[in-house]
Amino acid sequence: MFFLYTLFALAIITAAICIAPPKAKAWCALTFIVGAGAALSVKAVEALAGGRTVALWAARSLALGCDSGSLDPLSAFFVLLIAVGATAATLYSRGYLSHALERKSPAHLSLHYVALAVMSLSMLGVVVSDGGYSFLFFWELMTVASFLLILFDAERREVRRAALAYLIMMHIGFVLLVIGFVRLRLATGSASFAALTPYFADHAFLPLFLVFLAGFGMKAGLFPMHVWLPEAHPAAPSHVSALMSGVMIKTGVYGILRVVAALGTPEALRTAGLVILAAGIATGLWGVILAAAQNDMKRLLAYSSIENIGVIFIGIGIVLLGKSSGNPSVTVCGIAGALLHTLNHSFFKSLLFFGAGNVLTQTGTTSLDSLGGAARHMPLTAILFLVGTAAICALPPFNGFVSELLIYSGMFKGIASGSDVLASAAGLAALALIGGIVVLAFAKLYGIVFLGTPRSHEVAEASEVDNFRLAAMALPLAGILFVGLFPVTAVTAITRAAGFFVRMPVSASDWLLAPTLTAVGRTAWLLIAVVAALAWLRHRTLRARKVAQGPTWGCSFTAPNIRMQYTGESFSEGLQSIMPSLTRQDGEGDAVVKSEIFPSAHRFDIRRKDRIGNLLSAWWVELLHQINLRVMRLRTGKINHYILFALAFLTLIFILSTLDLL
Repeated sequence: MFFLYTLFALAIITAAICIAPPKAKAWCALTFIVGAGAALSVKAVEALAGGRTVALWAARSLALGCDSGSLDPLSAFFVLLIAVGATAATLYSRGYLSHALERKSPAHLSLHYVALAVMSLSMLGVVVSDGGYSFLFFWELMTVASFLLILFDAERREVRRAALAYLIMMHIGFVLLVIGFVRLRLATGSASFAALTPYFADHAFLPLFLVFLAGFGMKAGLFPMHVWLPEAHPAAPSHVSALMSGVMIKTGVYGILRVVAALGTPEALRTAGLVILAAGIATGLWGVILAAAQNDMKRLLAYSSIENIGVIFIGIGIVLLGKSSGNPSVTVCGIAGALLHTLNHSFFKSLLFFGAGNVLTQTGTTSLDSLGGAARHMPLTAILFLVGTAAICALPPFNGFVSELLIYSGMFKGIASGSDVLASAAGLAALALIGGIVVLAFAKLYGIVFLGTPRSHEVAEASEVDNFRLAAMALPLAGILFVGLFPVTAVTAITRAAGFFVRMPVSASDWLLAPTLTAVGRTAWLLIAVVAALAWLRHRTLRARKVAQGPTWGCSFTAPNIRMQYTGESFSEGLQSIMPSLTRQDGEGDAVVKSEIFPSAHRFDIRRKDRIGNLLSAWWVELLHQINLRVMRLRTGKINHYILFALAFLTLIFILSTLDLL
């Protein structure tokens, strides 16, 4: 009965959005998303505040037995994350797609907003499902809806290719999840997450753990299953990129947390911790190095999402190692840092993708080498993007600093306690290296796009975006500032969500983190006070003086021009020595040769593609090619052959039906 109600609700959503006028479709979708999000958020706050589980439904499926949904503190945390992210993305779409109202048909817009609403609601269904059939149902619904969202500009070949690659890889992950839940059902009689605990107690944990890690890791963008992410995000509209990167990939993190929470023995916890820590280190380093090499805003942000998934998994690995050694302080720091970074990444990555969407619609490009000086023409976007840049670089007083500090604290405590010193030291070194390259990548991104001089007339003629998009950007901005300025309050809620893993009173976990977080909060407010005092002092000093503006000093050169600015490739030149081994370079243009005493004009367009992507995608591209060649042989052009094919198909159906095989 529950699934009939679900299908009925989907039918109502589809009918309402299709009937609505083009300009009202966004508001219609937003109404459904806010309504469902608010209803579940009320129960989520109740579950977090009381530390208890709220039952939602119970059903039964023929394939996987009893099925149910509920809200415990972990589900409640992800419900709030999804509700805020989906609301911001849908509100942003109202302004972002205003230019598409004339060039896209009403049916096209209806399909897009139906998919946007279905994706948002299916993500809520994923995190409140207890596992089994309903979990897989909502998971597949989320995948199909996001596939349709990527295809918004399906007339472009690269969009179709990215969407197809995404769909294939997500279904590989889906098959792995089906295998995992069916195996769980056969062994325990239940396919719920709760059945994992008795399964791991009575069976070898590693095979099923690795199946779930691969299945959920595919959605999260875990290395080497990340290759869909840098292709799908640039192809999708910016609000879809924000929703997928900021929210959707976190459902993979949610699934992994459910699985590792069921591990009981120290040996299993330690083995799983080492596997996840190694995967997190590889994912984080690969993502950040490739991000620093990109020359497109959205591709850089997409690789940065991979890097942040790596940071989250480093935190989860430290959690498991801390629990296996019986060290509560390491466990609390690790799980609080991992969960908080999951939330933080949702905030600042949504803000950054919204900013990239602003630049795209106002200038027509996201190529770094075609931009520059956008801050003068889009001042509010520049300020908001700067906040997101500082947050993702883990600079105080913003939220990224708090979560990464907790993960660092967990590793330092692990080293100090003498348990798994090498693993903690490896995570520490990797996280420090990741942090350094992140600063390089985002200094490059912000500096080239918003500072300097416009490289084209489109940038020079750009203007600020509409109020709908600025209001949408204010939602993640509020989250960034709240976590950064009130870390004690934010982490108190996080530790309630972490109760599923920590197994200690909330007050005790708060006491372990309170001194560090209190100092962080004081430092944040002190930093703001210092900046405000300096700004006031500058204003007071300059108010009686005449301030003149002029061109930037060109080191006595008399004819500076826009070609003398840093390009994306030249900014990250220090990383170029390791790029050939990690990427395949595509580009246009020829280098200046030594024989050109007076060089003519040269233009370069360099794109760096992931070598891992080529390795993983080559097989299915070749498979589709071979299938297409064989199918084309059946197209003989003779009507009698086509009648024969139809007759053979009907005969096959008759035989299978007679043998009761259909």
